[in-house]
Amino acid sequence: MSEKIKLLLNTFTRDEDRTVSARFMASDEVRKARSFHESFREYEVTPLVALDSLAKRLNLKGIYVKDESYRFGLNAFKVLGGSYAMGSYLAQKVGKDISELPYDRMVSDEVREAAGDVTFVTATDGNHGRGVAWTANRLKQKSVVYMPKGSSEIRLKNIQAEGADASITDMNYDDAVRLAAKYADEHNGLVVQDTAWEGYTDIPTWIMQGYATMALEAKEQLMSLGVERPTHIFIQAGVGSLAGAVQGFFAMEYPDDVPVTTVVEPDEAACYYLSAKEGRMSSVGGDMQTIMAGLACGEPNKLGFDIIRNYSTAFLSCPDYVAADGMRVLGNPLGKDTRVISGESGAVTLGALYRIMTDEHYAEYRKNLKLDENSRVLLFSTEGDTDPKKYREIVWLGHDSELLQK
Repeated sequence: MSEKIKLLLNTFTRDEDRTVSARFMASDEVRKARSFHESFREYEVTPLVALDSLAKRLNLKGIYVKDESYRFGLNAFKVLGGSYAMGSYLAQKVGKDISELPYDRMVSDEVREAAGDVTFVTATDGNHGRGVAWTANRLKQKSVVYMPKGSSEIRLKNIQAEGADASITDMNYDDAVRLAAKYADEHNGLVVQDTAWEGYTDIPTWIMQGYATMALEAKEQLMSLGVERPTHIFIQAGVGSLAGAVQGFFAMEYPDDVPVTTVVEPDEAACYYLSAKEGRMSSVGGDMQTIMAGLACGEPNKLGFDIIRNYSTAFLSCPDYVAADGMRVLGNPLGKDTRVISGESGAVTLGALYRIMTDEHYAEYRKNLKLDENSRVLLFSTEGDTDPKKYREIVWLGHDSELLQK
């Protein structure tokens, strides 16, 4: 456990009008996405858990965790993005705005006949692919899902259970994305990916707007608790679509007092930390071996990157034990705090916050991030125990225990 959390403050040159990068995350767009999600019978607002006892232990005013393990019965938030992008694409295909096509109307014979058959194709470590497969199933369409090498078999089976043609490849995540794009091109399919490239921006834009349903819910739930705004947000990043969506939403909601936002990554896939270090958008290559499979992405999404470059405060690069810490702390609450079952990619932000607030090695980090007794910190636990066996091994045995290798 010699590796430490590394922090870099944001020193990127910001745009003269930085709001340009985040305008597509404005409230009216996000509310349109939330309305679409509300049209599914499975929709329910996920819990926002106030960890008052933990906040007191860490000398913070409040810690609030958005628990996405309840989202649509899929144990992760990812379906919010894929479903809105897929719905928006079908609406566009039939010449409608998605606000005119709630779920029941979208699956009507009239709309389905006008839209025709669509095969949705994606690459995923698990949660996004399951959301795409689930949505394709609900929309009576087909899906093809590619997973990077080392992906969990149970996550594969969960995707296949939704009717997808799914398989684990021998590639890393970024190469699996390219494989998905190739398949879609050759089979007249549609790639549903939360990263952008030349000529491919509509889908990732819609995905980010869909993710922000979660942020809008969190804002409303904080207000109901008497919290006008979070002072701080810790948000995890893979390609940065989630981080950009959350950052963009709260920047648009509080333009004159944007919360101090810290982007958190695994040290083996820290493309935003590397970008901050090099002063330009940079990529990480290789296998990116980390327990945080949902964050093992080496290439930033340009849309998310531009928002983060303009607004975020700092970047953290975290060893795997930080995520394991977060999983254990959330799963074993203090006092009357509510238990949160959080997977590897969902818990790293709490693990980082805990370490920073309790380890004197990070006193300078606390100062740089302005974390003190007046801080109200918002976190997003983006997944539950999507691989239950792995979850239990980590919280029982530790992320690097020799027993995990047997």
